[in-house]
Amino acid sequence: MRIAQVAPLTEAVPPKLYGGTERVISWLTEALVELGHDVTLFASGDSVTSAKLVAGWPRALRLDGSVRDANALHMAMLESVAQQAGDFDLLHFHLDYYPLSLFSRLPTPFVTTLHGRLDLPEHRPVFESFPKAPLVSISQSQRQLLPTAPWAGTVHHGLPAQSLRPLSVTPSYLAFLGRISPEKGLPDAICVSRLTGIPLKIAAKVDRADVDYFEDEIRPLLDQPGIEFIGEISDAQKSEFLSGAVALLTLIDWPEPFGLVMIEAMACGTPVIAYPRGAVPEIIENGLTGFIVDNADEAAAATANVGKLSRADVRQRFEERFTSRRMAEDYLKLYAKLAKPQASTARNRALANLWPPRTNGGGHVEIATASGKI
Repeated sequence: MRIAQVAPLTEAVPPKLYGGTERVISWLTEALVELGHDVTLFASGDSVTSAKLVAGWPRALRLDGSVRDANALHMAMLESVAQQAGDFDLLHFHLDYYPLSLFSRLPTPFVTTLHGRLDLPEHRPVFESFPKAPLVSISQSQRQLLPTAPWAGTVHHGLPAQSLRPLSVTPSYLAFLGRISPEKGLPDAICVSRLTGIPLKIAAKVDRADVDYFEDEIRPLLDQPGIEFIGEISDAQKSEFLSGAVALLTLIDWPEPFGLVMIEAMACGTPVIAYPRGAVPEIIENGLTGFIVDNADEAAAATANVGKLSRADVRQRFEERFTSRRMAEDYLKLYAKLAKPQASTARNRALANLWPPRTNGGGHVEIATASGKI
């Protein structure tokens, strides 16, 4: 199957450091190639892939201080995809609602995975404007926020089975991994550390939009015994970081669509203690791969029980549910469902355009094609 994966230009694929969406796109792309498909990745030029790479900009935008209008570059990339659309059996976008208008008007089948939040009121009229543009949710929880949208399916994320592994270390601290922002619940994680006396290691980035929050609300909390702020870490550092954790704390305060850090922890055999928001109940199996709790006091109490969970079982459930191969196979089923009937319609439409031939005013024959008249 000829498949285009279209990624944001914000981060490289895979990202150098933080970047959940781009990391998932990389895992999906590599798994599809391994399964024998012809994949083209539209992404930043510093991306690394075994697929064919078409660069929308030489460098990830977050690392390029010269770029002031990221939307302009994304529009140019979408036009490039449109010009090449006929070369593919299916186009798979990871750019939220940006592709919907243009590609709803083209014959090549496409699908859009929504990776971000959908709880903003302005989202509803956008998706209602494109009732036939197929969307993929990354959790059942995510789609509940837009129940009338044209959902084609739900595909949980997955990561390569061998990318993160349990290491033989003695767990000795609680872990917070990802991004520091108001909805990620770091103050509650610090509270759990103080209640239990278990050190907390924080491996996280601070986006520009959250600098004031970090300086005003978080930095004063870091100057306490047992609280260690590490900063961003790479994928190569995650196995050691997560394997050394008693548990990963995911005490979020928003309807997070998935929560990649949870399956990264599971890949390392590390239990997760989480609040039941967003996709958490779909990912964490209470009493098997972690504990779902309602507040910091319950989270602190749960730390006394994580030692009773089998870290080998946590890893096994990851292998059964959250590998990139499983994710790719789920997407391929969706691709087949979307591409077959539409591809037939597109072929019939193309044949209809080719015959009967039309003549212009000068008597010359014109044949309408997808790219114009010849």
